[in-house]
Amino acid sequence: SELINEGIEITFEDSAATIPGFVHAFEKETLLVYTPAIPKNHLQFLTLAAAGRKFYKRSEVLGLISNDSFCIAVAGTHGKTTTSTLISHLLYDANVNFTAFLGGISANYNTNYIHKTDGHNLFPDKPVVVLEADEFDRSFHRLSPDIAVITAMDPDHLDIYGTEEVFYEAFEIFASKIKSGGQLILHANLFKNRQWPTNANILLYENEVGRGLNANFSSTVTEIKNGNFYFDYTAATDPQNSVITKNLYCGLPGFHNVENATAALGVCLNLLQLDQNHLRAGLESFRGAKRRFEYIVKTQEYIVIDDYAHHPEELNAIIGSVMKLYPDKKVTGIFQPHLFTRTRDFADGFAESLSALHRVILMDIYPAREEAIPGITSSWLLDKIDNPNKSLQTPDEIINEFQKEKPEVLLIMGAGDIDRLVPKIKEIYA
Repeated sequence: SELINEGIEITFEDSAATIPGFVHAFEKETLLVYTPAIPKNHLQFLTLAAAGRKFYKRSEVLGLISNDSFCIAVAGTHGKTTTSTLISHLLYDANVNFTAFLGGISANYNTNYIHKTDGHNLFPDKPVVVLEADEFDRSFHRLSPDIAVITAMDPDHLDIYGTEEVFYEAFEIFASKIKSGGQLILHANLFKNRQWPTNANILLYENEVGRGLNANFSSTVTEIKNGNFYFDYTAATDPQNSVITKNLYCGLPGFHNVENATAALGVCLNLLQLDQNHLRAGLESFRGAKRRFEYIVKTQEYIVIDDYAHHPEELNAIIGSVMKLYPDKKVTGIFQPHLFTRTRDFADGFAESLSALHRVILMDIYPAREEAIPGITSSWLLDKIDNPNKSLQTPDEIINEFQKEKPEVLLIMGAGDIDRLVPKIKEIYA
């Protein structure tokens, strides 16, 4: 609705007849951009392709836009949306001109596109661009960043890559595309046993000091108070000198978000050398990206958090953080598996993650672009979960149950259309 209010013409029916007239009338002036997430039999796509029209992937366009810029690209199977959004927010709070193309909606700016022009330029001859570098369909191979961040490489999208080794190699290829003399900020756990590029300066980060990983950037959580995480940040770009910034607070809770903040500080404080006071204020005012540890309800009695988590490691991160934040409350989780292939490939990991909850509610698998796989169902996944308080429910059944009794801590997790439940659940808790 917001796009429509801005004057953008949107069609909701897959039909050649719904292609806007200007697409035909102004062929040379119209850039056709598509996402690989649409099915190959999409009628609008097929109609225009049959007419000889050229399509560009979104990643191709981002590559063209960022090629002549100072590009900061954040990749990783989880953490990339929050980290790229946080870097963007810190730049904005430091009054730096930049453009950001994010993979989620920033809660601070209510958009996934940020274009700041009323501040100061970091470089006299090139603009700053912040990108979320997506590994799906090898999209991030279109980019040539000056600074790249890789947050995690837990295997995913095996329907695209085939094997875990090919998946890992894709990240190494992305890293090799960093401009000569550029910087690679790499999670310390990822450094060993991989072929990282020699054309970039590699800096490591981790979320706890003293784990023996020799990280350049690290943080230690010092206190968890009133649902907030406080931490000290240590930077050592020079092995002989460490600088500690004490008592930082990130507006987004969770151990994994302290880790994301560590990478963002490495970029903004140590590489871009932005003012520490601006960065401290920016961290405190950061509200994250929508559906990334997003509080829907937060009162003394009830907590409801909505999160995009759709990989076992992401479930571990949010469930573990919430258990630590609210140790005296029972935690209920609703999870909608995303994709038949992902559910098949990571079923045991999903089962182990979800078993940690006090209660588990599964929804049916969200298929997205995929056809069903025989035997791969939410019922099959439910059987693997080692938790006596588990059930498979429809959205209507969930709402009806919560109207009778509300969970005291509720996690809404998944990357499909589970977010449609959020307004109804919010109304129940109102």
